[in-house]
Amino acid sequence: MIERRMVFKAALAAGAVMVVAACSSDGPAPPKGGSGDNGGQGTPEQPPLAKITAEPAVDAKDAAVSAPVVVKVAEGKLTEVKVTGEGDKEVKGDLAADGLTWTSSEVLGYGKTYTYAAKATGADNKVAELKGTFTTINPAKQVRATLNPADNAQVGVAMPISVKFASAVKDRATVEKALKVKTDKDVEGAWGWLSDTQVDWRPKEYWPANITVSVEAKLYGVDLGGGVYGKADVTTKFKIGRNQVVKINTPDHTMKVYRGGAEAKSYPCSNGLDSVTDRNTPNGTFIVMSKEATARFDNARYGYTNVNKKWACRISNNGEFIHENQDNAAAIGKTNNSHGCVNLLESDAKSYYDSALVGDPVEITGSNLPGPIKSDVKDWLYDWKTWKTLSAAK
Repeated sequence: MIERRMVFKAALAAGAVMVVAACSSDGPAPPKGGSGDNGGQGTPEQPPLAKITAEPAVDAKDAAVSAPVVVKVAEGKLTEVKVTGEGDKEVKGDLAADGLTWTSSEVLGYGKTYTYAAKATGADNKVAELKGTFTTINPAKQVRATLNPADNAQVGVAMPISVKFASAVKDRATVEKALKVKTDKDVEGAWGWLSDTQVDWRPKEYWPANITVSVEAKLYGVDLGGGVYGKADVTTKFKIGRNQVVKINTPDHTMKVYRGGAEAKSYPCSNGLDSVTDRNTPNGTFIVMSKEATARFDNARYGYTNVNKKWACRISNNGEFIHENQDNAAAIGKTNNSHGCVNLLESDAKSYYDSALVGDPVEITGSNLPGPIKSDVKDWLYDWKTWKTLSAAK
């Protein structure tokens, strides 16, 4: 009985094998060497899900130096990002908290080659890589700009902001977009091009007194036109002082000084000779451009050279000053007989000199001579409507 059971079990086992064999014989036989469809080499490797991209792209030429470098990943997270320049110096940058983006935090150099080395891990736990290089723009010429007023200066309420370039600017509109003015209070103003190399910003009305002004000229990497690029950014932060305005009506032979809108001082003066228009003190609103305790005056046309006068405040590049002329004391307050300057008695000239700030307005009326438009400080000789036409902004 025991033996018969064993034989029966064996027969069942053999039958099971036969059934399995019969079922598997319905399909085609696998190719020699293994199973699958890659010629016997096993299942093909799937590429990583994560995909890394960069701006500038790998192999990019003439990349901008002011735009940030950005490395991004899709279907994964960045685990390592290095952008290196010459000498393997790493470009500073920050990886976003979500691991999806790396952004540089410093500007690039002109005419340089940079190398990418980035890694990311995808949802499939596979590592994707980005390698390669790009090169930045190499300008035909770099131009430096200067900003005035200087840092920490205190200036008068008519002081313009002036940006001067070492060579002509062709793309004025682009340059204006790179210039920013910030103030403590809202102040309406505009940029105006006084020449190919100079653009000024002035308020519509005089500056409010005692405010702080900050200026940014983000010119590095900016195409000024014709293959010329800005060499560096420049900034300044200065303060507007008290409101002081000089008013001179030339026939009155008097120079009045107003503080905060109220008359503070009145000085007798002698202005340009009335009978000769070219010698008139010109009409217009000027500013105190500079101050010199002693200034030398030369005018060969009118027969004098190397004449020294004290307490001189320049109000134009055409040769006009407010200064001491004690030698002309007999005419001061009575007759206009100068060559265009405003003559004061020595004590009065010293008093005014000590009170003046560069940028204070000087308003002159009553003359037959218009303001000298050839001066490079002529911002207030234009009315507001005309000034706005000097801007390249659209």
